[in-house]
Amino acid sequence: MKKLFYAIALLATLSACNNENKKTGANVDTNSAVVNESTVHKDLYGMWVGDFEPVEVKEGAPNVQTNKITLIIKSITEENDVLGQSIVAGNNRPLKGKLTSLNDNLNFVLDEPGDDKYDGRFEFELDDDTLVGHWKSYKNTLYVTKRSFRLVKKSFVYNANLMLSSNGDYTDYYDKQTRAVIDTIDGKATEIFIEDFYRTASNAVYEINASTDNLTEAELKKLSKLDLQILRNTIFARHGYTFKKKNYRQFFNPVEWYVPVSSNIDGQLTSLEKKNIALLQKFEKYAEDNYDTFGR
Repeated sequence: MKKLFYAIALLATLSACNNENKKTGANVDTNSAVVNESTVHKDLYGMWVGDFEPVEVKEGAPNVQTNKITLIIKSITEENDVLGQSIVAGNNRPLKGKLTSLNDNLNFVLDEPGDDKYDGRFEFELDDDTLVGHWKSYKNTLYVTKRSFRLVKKSFVYNANLMLSSNGDYTDYYDKQTRAVIDTIDGKATEIFIEDFYRTASNAVYEINASTDNLTEAELKKLSKLDLQILRNTIFARHGYTFKKKNYRQFFNPVEWYVPVSSNIDGQLTSLEKKNIALLQKFEKYAEDNYDTFGR
């Protein structure tokens, strides 16, 4: 009987050892797969931010401006496959391509998918601590078919206290009205000329913080429509929203702290910001604008 007991115990021990060996073998296979997918050049990972300047512009192109772009490098494999993302002018596009190294120079060629009319190819190199290169559109029908850029690495951190500078230009050059004006002497018309009238904002846009202040109807009813729009969109700028509308981009692209990181920041808004946005939109519907005249 004792012999039978020992035999059963021995078989159980051998079976347990065999199962543990199988588990160990599975772990080795899993680790091996991770090694094959390892990444390199991790110091390049992250956000690179700078001006996206027009280079090739077709004649007659309306209101072409320099935009701010964020290019994100997400991964570089040992096979030099690169995954990234471009965020500019309301577009948020995935990037995929290759890294090549020649004479210690790192060169990238990254493509957007091509299913959006504004997609194109990025070609750039690492110059010290700056990514320098250009973007070329796939479609020749665009007004701007080529842009250049110099990007520096920059992190994004939401800060509710960020404000627009009092030295900024808050005139809406993309929403002008043109009027014919008759110059008169003694009631008689002497000259007819054209003046452009532009929407202008007040000091409120850099004095009121709609991310930290509990806005009231009393203070908002005194403001122009442009004031209200800039205050509302400064909330979005603090969260790194990328603006599609040119007239909003002109206000925020020059701002040092502004980094476009997302085309949807609804889930990031605070309860106070949501309340203030609703109140600002309510007054925007009925507010009027101030206009200034610039020359003849």
